[in-house]
Amino acid sequence: MVARLRSFMNHPTLLFLVNGGPASAMGIRARSFADRLNPDFCIHIEYRSANKIYAILRFFGSLLRLRPALVYVFDMGFSGVVAAGVYRGISRCRMVVDTGDAIYELSRSSGNRGAMGLWLTQLLERFALSVSHRLVVRSHCHQELLATRGIQSDVIPDGVDTSQFRPGPQPDLRREYHLEGATVVGVMGSLIWNSRLQMCYGWELLEVIDKLRDQPVKGLIIGDGSGLPELKRQCAVRGIEERIVFMGRIRYEDLPRYLNLMDICLSTQTNDIVGQVRTTGKLPLYLACGRFVLASAVGEAARVLPADMLVPYNGTKDNEYPDRLARRVQSLLEAPDRLQRREASIGIAQTHFDYNVLAVRLRQTIQRLLTSSSAEVNQDAFVQTSSAPRDGGRLSP
Repeated sequence: MVARLRSFMNHPTLLFLVNGGPASAMGIRARSFADRLNPDFCIHIEYRSANKIYAILRFFGSLLRLRPALVYVFDMGFSGVVAAGVYRGISRCRMVVDTGDAIYELSRSSGNRGAMGLWLTQLLERFALSVSHRLVVRSHCHQELLATRGIQSDVIPDGVDTSQFRPGPQPDLRREYHLEGATVVGVMGSLIWNSRLQMCYGWELLEVIDKLRDQPVKGLIIGDGSGLPELKRQCAVRGIEERIVFMGRIRYEDLPRYLNLMDICLSTQTNDIVGQVRTTGKLPLYLACGRFVLASAVGEAARVLPADMLVPYNGTKDNEYPDRLARRVQSLLEAPDRLQRREASIGIAQTHFDYNVLAVRLRQTIQRLLTSSSAEVNQDAFVQTSSAPRDGGRLSP
């Protein structure tokens, strides 16, 4: 019995529930952690299917079959949170939710959900916060926000494999996309159009290229989504179609080549709760490739980037931000040697975002939870033994 308990404590079973597919950002995050934690834990990964109700049933079936010591939910999505939350109620399983967004505020800001959708999102967020034994968030601002509500969390930001993402010249790609002789300013992200704010990732890049149209500067946009047609339409209206290259969706394993086309990478977050709680997955990737980043001075970026990479941003949509951004790009055009200081960017990625570093933190979080669970089991056993009647239930004379 003691040997079995020791074996369980050495290699407890963990189940990672991913609210997304294998190729999603959360799928990559889950595998990146599993690869590094598997020597200490027996880890199983389940990905969400397109049908959310079916996904709940499949997730719950895996929980019943595997009976994990801990279930780790990647992203505060309906399927994973509900399945894990219900299972937590009928077992001693520890539950962790890993979230990079204040999901209710994000939904409210997007303007793409009706009143019922917002209400359901708020209920989901409250449920997840109430049933989780621990939250993992991806920025210190998010941790501080939750602390004001009496909710404890651990910060484990978006990560990067610095052996996969690294600097590398791409002369053939530059020729293929007619980028020779130009300073390339780029952005990567999900191009989801915000109907209320009339913007999406890349809106500021179009403004910058328009303002610097007399300079040897070109734009590069990686990603797709509902905002792509609108960005292309705006390019046509401004007459800068030849100055912007739209790459569409690029496979994750191919991203390092395309990120290395960018001389300056933009990482823009709004200066509100939605933007402040984010790290954003693209920032670690940019830095690991040794790129020079210009980021809005918001959230985690403001904590880790040097002052010359930060640009002030006010409110939710700052219409003056592109002017400040264009002036900063202009200053880099006048001092191009600054774009070649790749070691500083790589150092930030290795210190703050490398998955090898982040996995150490996650291991500590998981071990603390499993240790506390074991202590509760021992305490329950002690209480039951102490309160049980002696002599097979007969009272001693």
